[in-house]
Amino acid sequence: MKKGNKYGTHRVIEPKNVLPQPAIKVDNDMEIYDNEIRIDVQTLNIDSASFTQIYNAAGKDVEETKKSILKIVEDRGKHQNPVTGSGGMLIGTVEEVGPALEGKTDLKVGDKIATLVSLSLTPLRIDEIIEIRPEIDQVDIKGKAILFESGIYAKIPSDLPENLVLSVLDVAGAPAQTAKIAKSGETVAVIGGPGKAGMLCLYEAKRRVGPTGKVICLNYDDTRFKEIKEMGLADVCLEADATDAVGTLKKIEEVTNGELCDVVINCVNVENTEMASILSTKDDGLVYFFSMATSFTKAALGAEGVGKDVNMMIGNGYTKGHGEITLQIMRECKPLRDLYEKLFA
Repeated sequence: MKKGNKYGTHRVIEPKNVLPQPAIKVDNDMEIYDNEIRIDVQTLNIDSASFTQIYNAAGKDVEETKKSILKIVEDRGKHQNPVTGSGGMLIGTVEEVGPALEGKTDLKVGDKIATLVSLSLTPLRIDEIIEIRPEIDQVDIKGKAILFESGIYAKIPSDLPENLVLSVLDVAGAPAQTAKIAKSGETVAVIGGPGKAGMLCLYEAKRRVGPTGKVICLNYDDTRFKEIKEMGLADVCLEADATDAVGTLKKIEEVTNGELCDVVINCVNVENTEMASILSTKDDGLVYFFSMATSFTKAALGAEGVGKDVNMMIGNGYTKGHGEITLQIMRECKPLRDLYEKLFA
């Protein structure tokens, strides 16, 4: 059996000497190396920014969307949207474990897992697309995938529905990072608060800022504002178009008495919301860009252009324990779990 690199560089076809994520093409031959795990794939959860771009480009036609997804995987050997650069994650069953992983992993053949690494670096072969669910960005397939030795995963718990687990683990980095950055007494705004990642961030933000803090849910319309208020996830729900930076700033000023926010968390899946996030943040405050639609260039040069001294954090999809933190929210908050099962599972 062939020996593989821990980080999967042995799978990179083009260009050479890069890691699998930035690679343009990877080898998706499903004969495993000694340190790989082969997965029989059941469902792909496409990253929201990626799915939205593909679906809209296909004219919201399901058959055309299927063709686009198949073409990406055929061309790249993985599901990495060439426009957004992002991927998603998957659920599947462990089919084979390489012998070099003996004693290094607790996985065994037959285990049902969700991968916690992006599809943008995961060798993938799609034999058939069975169903696309555009409302939750999920694609049921027949296919195989490879998990590298460095790849992280979560075993599917028995107390939660599989599709719910897949949906929330896809955005697990957002609430886990929120738990780390939101502090007691702070004002935290979540742009795209009614979304899948957004409501999880609202929950963690509200828990962390406590009774002396304030959580603001911001969205372009009042979608799910009623439910968010009933669940106590936010102190203020604010309608504002985050692509209108100055207009959003005015509304944030109104609800913060001009003091702005200590932390702004951006969870939207559309472009050009960087400056609304930056302007809404206090000097020396923190902007967390979880959105894959974020442009580093727009954010960095934009902050400089308006003279804002803010800290900006790129939305790392991984932080220690992020999977369990997110699944625990589903266990702790039944109204939120019920809503997620209705919307995303």
